[in-house]
Amino acid sequence: MPIPEDVTGFEIDSDVRQELKSLPKTLADDVARNLVMVARLLDTEPEEAYQYARVALRLASRVAAVREAAGFASYVTQRYSEALTEFRASRRMTGRVDLWPVMADCERGLGRPERALAMAGEPEVKQLDKAGQVEMRLVAAGARGDMEQYDAAVVTLQSSELASNAVHPWSARLRYAYAEALIAAGRADEARDWFAKAADADADGSTNASERLAEIDGLEFVDALDPELADEGDSEAGAPAAERGAAHVKAGSSAGGAPDEREIFEDEEDVEEYYDDDDLEIDEEFDGKAPERG
Repeated sequence: MPIPEDVTGFEIDSDVRQELKSLPKTLADDVARNLVMVARLLDTEPEEAYQYARVALRLASRVAAVREAAGFASYVTQRYSEALTEFRASRRMTGRVDLWPVMADCERGLGRPERALAMAGEPEVKQLDKAGQVEMRLVAAGARGDMEQYDAAVVTLQSSELASNAVHPWSARLRYAYAEALIAAGRADEARDWFAKAADADADGSTNASERLAEIDGLEFVDALDPELADEGDSEAGAPAAERGAAHVKAGSSAGGAPDEREIFEDEEDVEEYYDDDDLEIDEEFDGKAPERG
């Protein structure tokens, strides 16, 4: 996969660079540059991001950050079985629990909502930070909805985080999910207020709460701007954030530190000699996708 010349690999988070120091320098740089491409493209061109993730995975399957990045690339392209495999591998390597909610959501994607619900009751959930616990609640409510337990989905989302008037990074999504759950439970008259609350908390437009609110109120937005001016505005809009999940890309990050005396590979044959065949063996039959969820 081609990588632009301006991508150095030093854009990724310093923690990931530290993980890559277990590899020879040239290999570490190659993996880092592929991870940067994953982060850059995950929101806008997920299939391309997935391909870069597969390259990184072939080069460094023993690095937890690589497995995590591959997991997110599989997840956003709805390859839930692959994503679950990679997330589990990363978790085994690190012992971290922060991937627990997205692992449960993969179970939903595979048509196993009952497993997602079971995960919501495991001890790992208590080890999550507040954001992770909210995410787990969202997944559990989604699983209830998958099983057509709509009233239970409403109850699942009811929490101190939902009742709070404070705005947190998760507030818009939590309120939006609650509004949707109310509609599914036949309580549309209550949903309007929650779409309004979601819109108030949604400064970055992560949900379409404003549009849903307008639909309920019977309003229609009309763009009164000159089309050419509107196009110019679109072109000047900020690019999607490069940071995402496992790759932890941060502009301006650098490795720094002591001189690096690791082996430098001259060509791909050196890379293959460095690893056993088992290290480089990655299942290439990865084009199947799980059915989309409703």
